[in-house]
Amino acid sequence: MEVSAEQEIQQIDVGAPHVVILGAGASYAAFPQGDRNERKLPLMNNFIETLGIEQLVEKSGLAFSSNNFEDIYSSIHSVTELSELRKELEDVVYDYFSEMELPDHPTVYDHLVLSLRNKDFVATFNWDPFLVQAIRRNGEKFKLPRPLFLHGNVAVGFCPNGHMMGNSGGYCTSCGERFENTPLLYPVAEKGYPDSEFISRQWATLEALLNKAFMVTVFGYGAPVSDTAAIELLKNAWGTPGSRSMEEFEIIDIRKEAELVDTWSPFIHSHHYRVENSFYDSWIANHPRRTGEAYLNQFNYAKFIENNPLPKDAGFNELWDWYGELQQVEDSQST
Repeated sequence: MEVSAEQEIQQIDVGAPHVVILGAGASYAAFPQGDRNERKLPLMNNFIETLGIEQLVEKSGLAFSSNNFEDIYSSIHSVTELSELRKELEDVVYDYFSEMELPDHPTVYDHLVLSLRNKDFVATFNWDPFLVQAIRRNGEKFKLPRPLFLHGNVAVGFCPNGHMMGNSGGYCTSCGERFENTPLLYPVAEKGYPDSEFISRQWATLEALLNKAFMVTVFGYGAPVSDTAAIELLKNAWGTPGSRSMEEFEIIDIRKEAELVDTWSPFIHSHHYRVENSFYDSWIANHPRRTGEAYLNQFNYAKFIENNPLPKDAGFNELWDWYGELQQVEDSQST
């Protein structure tokens, strides 16, 4: 009635995707002191001060009831005469995030992408380039999860003719057109996802995935009530809690469990959830590349399972050797 870590490693049974949804809290938790160059990660309530755009905001001449940047941007967006100021704000935001870099050592982002398989997906609300950079520097050695960019991303561009997406500044291999930058900012109360072909495609893919996911992990995304379009799309894709009686919903966040459960109650069936304060206590970190198999062993087969925690303090060479043993099993069973 027990499954050891070694037995779990040898199991490749689950084809359904594990879907991870990232919010700003994930990047902030990963780099509380800033990125490689100590460039700070802003949250919406300290966004203006962190980017140093107080004077730009004051130029609007508007009175704001909130210091939340998305609310402020929405107010500016609603005034046609402020279109030039709005464009200036958008450019400053894009440039700030474009200059961010991962440190040279392994980070939470490296551990995240290495701990999921190619059948899995990471859908991010974040503008920063960390997910893309982690996939780039680990992707030559491993088959990694596929990313989705729900609010655009500074590291990603898309073909204006709708053929593909790729690295920002690159060119489409189908038509040769230079990739366009993905849009980042929208009025929060009425985010126009359908107005952007790129963004609407990302959401359509996520909706299809949520319908067949066996587990969803939400990492650092607060599901703000102002983000009405996003929350409604997520609810419709996931379905009612009663229809997801066998799936697991995991939340990684530093807020109190009661608050988090209340926020995500439309997605949780009964006791089929867990809340962790740290990524390293999650299913992903303790059952890397085998979250589905661990889930089946514990919940479907009622077996005791042994954790197989990733070596979070290892350098890249040691880390890649450790994950290489997991992928070797995957490769041997796919042939």
